[in-house]
Amino acid sequence: MLKLSEENVLEALKNVQDPDLHRDIVTLGFVKNLSVNGKDVAFDLVLTTPSCPVRDQFVVDCEKALRNNIDVIGKIDINMTSSVVAHVNVQKETILPGVKNTLAVASGKGGVGKSTVAVNLAVSLALDGAKVGLIDADVYGPSAPLMFGITEKPKVVDNKLIPLEKYGVKIMSIGFLVDPMQAVIWRGPMASGAVKQFMSDVNWGELDYLVFDLPPGTGDIQLTLVQTIPLTGAVIVTTPQDVALADARKGLVMFHKVNVPVLGIVENMSYFVCSHCGQRENIFDSGGGSKTAAELDVPFLGEIPIETKIRVGGDQGKPIVAMEPDNSHAQGIRKIARNLAAQISIRNIAAPQTPKVEILIGANS
Repeated sequence: MLKLSEENVLEALKNVQDPDLHRDIVTLGFVKNLSVNGKDVAFDLVLTTPSCPVRDQFVVDCEKALRNNIDVIGKIDINMTSSVVAHVNVQKETILPGVKNTLAVASGKGGVGKSTVAVNLAVSLALDGAKVGLIDADVYGPSAPLMFGITEKPKVVDNKLIPLEKYGVKIMSIGFLVDPMQAVIWRGPMASGAVKQFMSDVNWGELDYLVFDLPPGTGDIQLTLVQTIPLTGAVIVTTPQDVALADARKGLVMFHKVNVPVLGIVENMSYFVCSHCGQRENIFDSGGGSKTAAELDVPFLGEIPIETKIRVGGDQGKPIVAMEPDNSHAQGIRKIARNLAAQISIRNIAAPQTPKVEILIGANS
């Protein structure tokens, strides 16, 4: 057993491993402001994201490591905090200087609930204490105004649009700027230009995560985004049936071609649980998302069922993770968001530099 000292406390804490980064918390620099006062020990544990999925387990493991390795120890005071690891890239920092990470939520086809997933993931990250923004990049079918329940127009200050904010998320959408009853009839370059302006002409301030809710497919807007700003990574939303999975694979190939890491796959509409008998029905088959993730060697972030409350929350501008936080399905989405945050930390710590995105041949044709 070790005697109580700052040096020995750090030595004992080296027994606590980050399960995702596979290194101990001392080597990773998580332990800050360590102090020993008599028999008592206090320190800050600075995690890479407020959405860390194992933050509570860290406290348990730290106390166990100290009491098992230090001879005499009294009170252990652990202050949990976080500092989100940024995606380091000069091109990104020039365009969005205050934004640490940029995330695309994409789907190979429409109708898979991508916007519902994007909104609930953004709100989940904010609920965990992160600074979050969301760009509704689906210029032809903007859904953020409805899903967040926002009817106001953004203001302009110092020639910059000020994003609207709800549920702790800063939001910008073409739906805030045009008549909701009018169709946006633009050619590709105009739509892509609007997305560019949502980056350059909006005052986003300091953000840990900026989420892009992309339109479905692999068209102009997707290519403009990945060519304009190096993304930290992308999340692909799919449903379990074969046709959706085939399109999800195409989306994944697109991101690989433009050097954007795919952080994981989310399977939406995975199953339905009867409210009367509790029986699970796999309406769109089952297990396709996790199987595809394994085949393509990307993380499977989790599954979301068909749930009336999720749909109602989107229609009423009340995301389920904010309005019914104790709902089991809301908790499932919160877990997916934390898994996503963990993947971002893994990527940024393992490979902080991202190569400059190359223009695809024929992308502007």
